[in-house]
Amino acid sequence: MIKIEDTRIILTLLWVATMLVYLLGDVMRIFAGDFTPGEIEGKKTSSSMWLGISAIMVLPIIMIVLTLLLGNPLIKWINIIMAIFFLVFNLVGIKGYKSYDVFLLIVSFGFNIIVVLYAWNWI
Repeated sequence: MIKIEDTRIILTLLWVATMLVYLLGDVMRIFAGDFTPGEIEGKKTSSSMWLGISAIMVLPIIMIVLTLLLGNPLIKWINIIMAIFFLVFNLVGIKGYKSYDVFLLIVSFGFNIIVVLYAWNWI
């Protein structure tokens, strides 16, 4: 049986891995030349749009901290909700991506599913 502390560490590491996969996708997009600065899908971006993007992308970092600091059962449910959020959010936007991005999103789906399973079984 996995101890509470072990589950907390595993969940934290899964969020670190998820964040690194997202960052890897961004770096690969830059080096592949699949982006235009200041635009998303050919449309100019506003500062409020970048604020929204940064708010979404900082969530895995927040999950790292919260998973280490908050008590159970609150953090159990926050982990489940956030992992499902990212799974659905990325699944909705997966069409039209290049193969390397699809691959990385599938890897992140795996991490999200593992987070849900570990959190769900957390006592």
